[in-house]
Amino acid sequence: MPPLPVPLAIHRSDHELVITWAEDHQATYPARFLRLRCRCATCQEEMTGRPLLDPASIPENIGAAGISLVGSYAISIDWTDGHDTGIYTFEYLRQICPCPQCVAAANDQP
Repeated sequence: MPPLPVPLAIHRSDHELVITWAEDHQATYPARFLRLRCRCATCQEEMTGRPLLDPASIPENIGAAGISLVGSYAISIDWTDGHDTGIYTFEYLRQICPCPQCVAAANDQP
């Protein structure tokens, strides 16, 4: 089993989140990309995982108003649209990394 991913640094700007991972990998997550992937019970059906969030309801210019650590395994983001109940585990953030290398690797998997 691979070790759990650990961020070395998390930096927030107006419309993106940049995470530097322990394995010398840096990922830039657009804010709207993350907001649309919130897995809280308001945004995703708990039993099936079916999305409940209407993408049209999320502004293109959404941003992270604040970020908090949740234990040593996740972050919580206070979004500028008022949403603040989602938890993004480090493992989940690493899985959805939008960098070209990670997207290519995910597409290569059967």
